[in-house]
Amino acid sequence: MKLIDTHTHLYSEEFDEDRNAVIGRALQAGVERFYLPAIDSSYYQRMKKLKSEYPENIFLMIGLHPCDVKPETYEQELAFVRQKLDEETFAAIGEIGIDLYWDTSTLEIQQKAFRQQIRWAKEYNLPINIHIRSAFDEVFEILEEEKSLELYGIFHCFSGTLAQAEHAVSLGFSLGIGGVVTFKNGKIDQFLKEISLQHIVLETDSPYLAPVPHRGKRNEPAYIPLIAEKLSDIYEILPEEIVRITTENARRIYKL
Repeated sequence: MKLIDTHTHLYSEEFDEDRNAVIGRALQAGVERFYLPAIDSSYYQRMKKLKSEYPENIFLMIGLHPCDVKPETYEQELAFVRQKLDEETFAAIGEIGIDLYWDTSTLEIQQKAFRQQIRWAKEYNLPINIHIRSAFDEVFEILEEEKSLELYGIFHCFSGTLAQAEHAVSLGFSLGIGGVVTFKNGKIDQFLKEISLQHIVLETDSPYLAPVPHRGKRNEPAYIPLIAEKLSDIYEILPEEIVRITTENARRIYKL
């Protein structure tokens, strides 16, 4: 069974010199689908171009990243998201959420943007891809208020505690597991086995957070098998089973 990278920024400038080679290596490694989260409207044309070049492999999300929720622009950015949802088809709404690591002053408008995009996801019957940094309580507060059978998706780059993982799963979400699971100080490897594999999907978040032995270098989707191998160690089952189960999970979320 082929692998799926549920979160990769292949349109990033960091791939401008060798993007086709990066995608070629990933395909050679068995990664056949790449899900690209949105940041803001400025990246939209880059994403569309890449989708046109690899229509069978690349799938786009639409959304406003919490770090780009700015007082002077967020309303126009949200209007752009809504316009595109009306005009085109997307795999998910993301990446959306709350980030209080860089800036706590925008919490109120981050909450507003997150809630609005959740409601659009329910309206369009789409999964959401959630970005959280230093904001689990704030994210869970909104998810609890908005929870319904129509609200589901992925906690991207999950790096929380066991209790937070269980809370996410109880709300109908899967955990996106990437390079952090291979880090000695990543911590999630210590409890992840307590979470059923039925709630796990694989991602790279490339070009960020490359797994060991590439930590500190540019990440790329071809490294997905390294994450599967680490999960094989954690769950004590064959890598092929990790691939099969996590791929089925991703296919279910994205309705393939």
